[in-house]
Formats: sequence, C-alpha cells, structure tokens
Amino acid sequence: MTDTTSTTKRMPAAFLGHGSPMNALETNRYTLAWRAFGASVPRPRAILVVSAHWYVGVTAVTAMAHPRTIHDFFGFPKELFEIEYAAPGDTGVAEEIAEIAKPTRVGLDHDSWGLDHGTWSVLVHAFPKADVPVVQLAIDARKDFDFHFDLGARLAPLRDRGVLIVGSGNVVHNLPGIDGSKKETGFDWAHRFDEAARAVMTEHPSKAPALRDHADYRHAAPTPEHFIPLLHLAGLASAAKQSAQVLIDGYALGSLSMTSFTLEAKCPTDSGDQRPGATLPHDVPAEDTNV
Repeated sequence: MTDTTSTTKRMPAAFLGHGSPMNALETNRYTLAWRAFGASVPRPRAILVVSAHWYVGVTAVTAMAHPRTIHDFFGFPKELFEIEYAAPGDTGVAEEIAEIAKPTRVGLDHDSWGLDHGTWSVLVHAFPKADVPVVQLAIDARKDFDFHFDLGARLAPLRDRGVLIVGSGNVVHNLPGIDGSKKETGFDWAHRFDEAARAVMTEHPSKAPALRDHADYRHAAPTPEHFIPLLHLAGLASAAKQSAQVLIDGYALGSLSMTSFTLEAKCPTDSGDQRPGATLPHDVPAEDTNV
C-alpha cells in the first residue's frame, strides 16, 4: 500500500442531495453548487462515492479498472440514457478501503456493478472531465444506522491519502409523496425533518443516527437508502471532531430535500441562480422511476 499521508493534504468530504437524474442534463442552483464544490477541492487521488442506488445485502466496493455507467432509472428521455461517465476505477483504492474497514468485511466487486446515477449525475457537474478514478461503496441493507455511521468514521484515514469521499442521496426522499405542483417547496413534515438533520450535521454530527427517532423520519425516509449516505458524512465529521456546513438547500416536488453538506470545503454556498432542480417524468408514477 502506498503511503501518501506525508505529501497529501486532507481532502474535504461531502453529502450531495442528488434529486432527479435529470439534474445531470440541467444547469440550476443545485448543479452549480456541485460544480463549485468540485472546483474548490484539491485534485483527488480518487473519489469514493456512497450512493443510495447501490443498496444491497452486502458491504462491497467496486474494484474494476473501467466501471460501466449504469442507467438505473425508468421513464426519462433518451438523452439521459446516452450519458456515459467514463471515469476509470482504481483497484488499489478499493483494496485500501477493504483493509481500512476491517473487521468489517468489504467484498471487492470486479464485474457486477459500476457507477449508478446517484454517482454520475452529480459527478458530471463536480468533475466533468471524468479523469479522476471513482469507486463506489455499497450500502449494506442488513446493517443499522450505527454501523453506517461507524463505517464512515473508519474511512476517515482515506481523506489523508487524497481520497475524496462523497455521499449521494437525499435527506428527505419520499417518492409516493411527490406532488408535481410543488416544484420548489416542501411539505411541513419535510421541512421539519430537513431542519432537524441540518441542526445535527452543523452542530452535533455524532447524533445523526438518532434522527431515526424523529417524529417525521417515517415520512421523510419511508425507505432508508437515500438517508444512509448522510450517516457516512456524519461519521467522517465526528472522526474529525468537526461539524459540517450547508452547501446548498431547498426542496423539490414537496417530498424531496435537495440539501447538501460539505466538510472542510471552501466553496460558495449559493451562486444566486434561482433555477429549480429537475423534475420527474409526467407519465410514470414517481415510485417507478427509481429516482
């Protein structure tokens, strides 16, 4: 294993609220914030993404040299399916992750997954050249919130080795609750939970797993996969004894929060652009889109 700690500055980290995959094709206040974040960080040795869309019954990391671009959604226009984010992988970084995570076993995935839209829909803006190696860490559906928080903290040494760690999901993600008339606003319960998460992340990240006990959690996260990547950032923040900062916030379609957080990043918090986030197809039920 290469020792990069003596020459590499600690990398920032982030959680990006990715919303609709159509954000990959659009320019709006959220995509501009992701671009500002990517432009602000030192060039990473590699990027590790914890995406809501690799939610399986195992802990694993992609370890192929050339991860495929996965179009894991339905009902969207042809242009979205034509996007190819051809970033290389990095088997060495995958092996480092597996070593750091011990005693948790992290399997090396050489051929089954790749880069899903939770990863590439934000990276096409943050790192548009696709010239930085990218690996994905699966979310183990068998594990509880404390496990994911602790795993995030355990991955902290990667930041001193030039690896940028990014969680991609949504603090509030309730697809059956989508309301097309609420393009830029959220339901009251979405606001309450989003604000509670914001208070925890910016004041006491170590308390993030306890958000499962919030009165609005069941509405905000009827399934947990989009919330869990936030726990990885909370674990990183706790390991660094620091709090996170809000990169951008807002709502889409009533029941999606677009709030993003950064850790030790220096970038503009808002470009002033008022264009809202991308929406979903009108002719497909929201819960069938796999957003």
